[in-house]
Amino acid sequence: MIRVLLVDDQALVRRGFRMILELDDDLEVCGEAGDGAAALARAAETRPDVILMDLRMSPGMDGIEATRRLTQTPGSTAKVLVLTTFDEDDNVYGALRHGASGFLLKDVEPDDLTHAIRVVARGEALLGSRITRRLIDRHVTQTDTSRAARIDQALSPREREIFRMLARGSSNTEVAERLFLSPATVKTHVQRVLTKLDLRDRVQAVILAYETGIIRPGEGT
Repeated sequence: MIRVLLVDDQALVRRGFRMILELDDDLEVCGEAGDGAAALARAAETRPDVILMDLRMSPGMDGIEATRRLTQTPGSTAKVLVLTTFDEDDNVYGALRHGASGFLLKDVEPDDLTHAIRVVARGEALLGSRITRRLIDRHVTQTDTSRAARIDQALSPREREIFRMLARGSSNTEVAERLFLSPATVKTHVQRVLTKLDLRDRVQAVILAYETGIIRPGEGT
């Protein structure tokens, strides 16, 4: 069972998402919140697996600050999936940098919504979207080459190879097939990469690779 916390300042929006999620036996809405501060409290109480987080809420704490605090809370394992009304929302990039595992438009189709929740609950990230890559390309304007050197020193040759593949959006299965490794071995390597680089998940790996110039805009697949 995947426990989901709904965070939006509009009660009708929360109700609509609840009705969609409750149609699936493996999804459970464990709580709701109308602003960022309430989201922090409800997350502490309910321990959700995934938080659907509206970016623009008023008055009170917005979705970016709530995401930052949630992902930096010691012991927190909840994945944040941010919601926005339009795909050019500059706030999305801030949420991704602060630990969100992906984003969706509020007019998302029901099947796409439930699929996205399952993806991030598994510890994966919504990286295949062209919108996501265009967003990263647009915001990364400078590269930190000194940090890139530290990454190379921290990782083994195999881990560097896998890091670059993650940054291009490859799934564990794709990495395993290309490198002739078992999925279990790839999963272990991925976790080591994330741990060594102090990254929460794959989205942060992608952003780090772009910000250090390890991956250049337009290079990802």
